[in-house]
Amino acid sequence: MSAPATGARQGPSPAVILAGLIVLALALRAFRLGDWNFEATEMFTLRDSNDPRLSNPRPLIYFLNYFLIRTWMPLDELGLRIMPALFGVLGVPALYLMGRRLVGTRAGLFAALLLTFSSFHVYYSQFARYWSLVFLLCAIYPYAIYLGIRERNRRALILGVVTGVLAILAHPVSALPVGGIGLWVVATYLRRDQLARLWSQKAVRWGTWAFLIVSAGLAIRYIPMLQSWVADRDQGKGGQFLLHLPGGRGTKQLTILLSYVDTLTWPVVLTGLTGLGVLWQQRDRPLALFLACLFVFPVTFLILVSFRTAVSTIYLLPSAPVFLYCAGVFLDRLSEVDLGLRPRWLLPTTVALLIIVSGVPTLISQYRDGRRYDFRGIAGWLDPRLGQEDVIFSDQPQVLAHYLPGHTVQLLRGDPAPLMQAMQGAAPATLWIVAPAPSHAFRTSPKLAKLKGWMYDNCQLRNTVGSGRLDFRQNYLEVYRCPPAVRVSATSP
Repeated sequence: MSAPATGARQGPSPAVILAGLIVLALALRAFRLGDWNFEATEMFTLRDSNDPRLSNPRPLIYFLNYFLIRTWMPLDELGLRIMPALFGVLGVPALYLMGRRLVGTRAGLFAALLLTFSSFHVYYSQFARYWSLVFLLCAIYPYAIYLGIRERNRRALILGVVTGVLAILAHPVSALPVGGIGLWVVATYLRRDQLARLWSQKAVRWGTWAFLIVSAGLAIRYIPMLQSWVADRDQGKGGQFLLHLPGGRGTKQLTILLSYVDTLTWPVVLTGLTGLGVLWQQRDRPLALFLACLFVFPVTFLILVSFRTAVSTIYLLPSAPVFLYCAGVFLDRLSEVDLGLRPRWLLPTTVALLIIVSGVPTLISQYRDGRRYDFRGIAGWLDPRLGQEDVIFSDQPQVLAHYLPGHTVQLLRGDPAPLMQAMQGAAPATLWIVAPAPSHAFRTSPKLAKLKGWMYDNCQLRNTVGSGRLDFRQNYLEVYRCPPAVRVSATSP
């Protein structure tokens, strides 16, 4: 464990700073929490929170919503986001408390500061899924297990095991740091003399058997789920989005990594990598190796899986605390460099502010549109214009159907064949298409050539709904209308 910062303490105490960060985190994550419509997989949270089941591979957040939220408020846009926001706020003190043990008080505070203003963390704290809970638990359990093994601290080990089980119940992707821990153990202790000495200890033997039993249980439970998950995506059942990613081996994997860096922001990633180098060269090489393993294993595993099936960037979330801890180390090291500036905290604070400011446009933009497509606004515009026989195709059809009760919404895919089949019906009804406007490479975008060309040839753009953002992301929805007269001509050879 790194030694705490030396020298006389100046300024407010760490407890006061942490309290201020918690208040800021609460304000940022509570602001406009229930203002935006449901989007994407939030609909699954609505469904599963009203009927939670232990057979669900990620049941924890659903049971919490059912027993803690549903009893005193409806599970609507606000109710389903209470728990994610709470876990997002708790992530700040959790990151600091664990960082204080790992890399020192000052580095832990810097890590908590970066997390407080992190645009991606604010977003997932306001998103009705389990990702803020995954981050919270993954910011604790791997590092508690590390401290338990390295310091032979039974309490830390128990904390790590308990929070690890909860993390895996939050989402199976939380098991990926276990592979990083195993990689670190092999790299650190896989020498004959060390293994013999460790195996002679009763606690190590019991711990090894417990680890093997838990690993076997995880394999029995989650390998069939992984196989089913891949099979669903092979059959086109795994998503409800017009996902467009560059094709070809290597290009798709590079896009996933770049999207992950974009999520964390380049300044956080670069300072994190520099901080990892500082740990390796000057401070704590075993800890640096451990942090590297926690990043390398999940990334390698998911990149390999991506050669077989679709993988989301969010599955790399369990490795995000690594960059925040290491960025905290880098800023802490800057505070120890004497450049003749007074006060000494001026340089690291300025760099920290530069890191934070890089994400401010995205943070402000999220409060403008929630980083969501406005399907509720589209439904309000579309509802009075719909006829009883009209046919609706939409990206994210479950969301639009939620805001258009009484109407059937079909899934819009990249293949225009279902649209042409709908146009061949005998009833003189109108075909409506709701699709995202072209956007940047990491977001849903109708850039598939056949679909785009067919829509432009056979349909008329009637409305565009969305709010302008300050960053390069844009979340506009377009509504296309294909009137009966156009449909007849479109079906002729």
